[in-house]
Amino acid sequence: MESVFSIVLFSAVLVGFLALIVRFLQVQKRRRRELGAPPEPETRKKKATQSSRPTRSRPARRRMEKEKYEEDEGIEDGEPGELEESEEKPVAAVLVEHEPSPIPVPRPLISADPEPKPAAKAEPKPAAKAEPKPAAKAEPKPAAKAEPEPAPEPAVVVVEKEKTLREGLEKTRGGFISRIGKLFSLKKEIDDDLLGELEEALFTADIGPLTANKLFEAVRVKLSRKQLGDPDVVWKALREMSLEILNVPSQKLDFSRARPFVILVAGVNGVGKTTTIGKLASQYRSQGKRVLLAAADTFRAAAIDQLAVWAERAGCEIVRGTEGADPSSVVFDAVRKAREEDYDIVIADTAGRLHTQVGLMEELGKVRRTAAKAFEGAPHESFLVLDATTGQNALAQADMFMKTLDFTGIVITKLDGTAKGGIILGVCDRMQVPVRYIGIGEKINDLRQFSAEGFVDALFTSES
Repeated sequence: MESVFSIVLFSAVLVGFLALIVRFLQVQKRRRRELGAPPEPETRKKKATQSSRPTRSRPARRRMEKEKYEEDEGIEDGEPGELEESEEKPVAAVLVEHEPSPIPVPRPLISADPEPKPAAKAEPKPAAKAEPKPAAKAEPKPAAKAEPEPAPEPAVVVVEKEKTLREGLEKTRGGFISRIGKLFSLKKEIDDDLLGELEEALFTADIGPLTANKLFEAVRVKLSRKQLGDPDVVWKALREMSLEILNVPSQKLDFSRARPFVILVAGVNGVGKTTTIGKLASQYRSQGKRVLLAAADTFRAAAIDQLAVWAERAGCEIVRGTEGADPSSVVFDAVRKAREEDYDIVIADTAGRLHTQVGLMEELGKVRRTAAKAFEGAPHESFLVLDATTGQNALAQADMFMKTLDFTGIVITKLDGTAKGGIILGVCDRMQVPVRYIGIGEKINDLRQFSAEGFVDALFTSES
């Protein structure tokens, strides 16, 4: 491409140079005509012709030039004067006069090298994607056999032994039961003095005067003159009478009676009511039941939060009420939700109240009636939670709650921390309501379903 461009450029320069020469010759010819000199081209032609002919003598050459000159100037043969005059002039002078001046040789035009045009950038063609070659499968190297590490020694898991009922009733057994046991261990025969001491021990125990009198009369009836020397007879009579008191005829706790099975829980402040509900929910959930909690204790925000913690721990849902809201509306919403979503059990918490607070006690009756409106027959169970450490004060609480709530079951808590556990006999004897659960510890499983036989066996042992 560059060579073609150079040839074209050189040709253009050469043509221009030749055009200048032609123009220069035309100008010279015009000047000669104006000066009377023979035209340059013809002279050169003659000279070229003469040079091509054989060499002549000088006079002959001069004669030929003269003839040629005359032809150019138009001189005819009849004018000898001019001819003679011209012959008289030396030839050299004529030649010198009409000899053309040397033609200046024009300098060749040096054209500047043309600036090279920027070559057009060739668009890069997209490189063909090389197809990936299948990688050669590396042959698996045989894995080095790792030496077996010594198996770690199994961690020693300390499994806490579940508290037995006998252990839970240790302090209760150490109360009036232990005192009665000591009376019969010191004397081999039973006399009136011994019976007097037995009566005193029973009436000073936290079982209530009515129950104490019932136990004492049972011993007197059972005894005969022949059995006065056998303390085991007295012990056996006390055991049988206690079992009879605790075996209150009642309907068993059967959740299949209704769906959802609604349980209303009440009690004074501090008896462990909310904790009892949480433990019940955990136990029912472990049995495969769907449990819904109703936080109807709207007087204390802390009570709602505490129940929510238990609900999360037990894995069940909760219906909350805002602080200060009507507790009856919370229970109503919970029962309706349980019916719509097919829950098995609803446990409703209520605000703690003293048995002397008449207004709050009447409100508890309203909650009960509202539950019945939400679901006919509800509540199917009403639990009264009593603290065993309160002793005979629990009897007064039970009397007042029975008037408004008409509870169907009793839960006795904190039996493991007091010697006043005998109150369970007094409450059952007076209220004629079965004990459903007893609390003998802080763990979930320490809330035990009550068994009269098991309780009496743990209470009246040979150790006592």
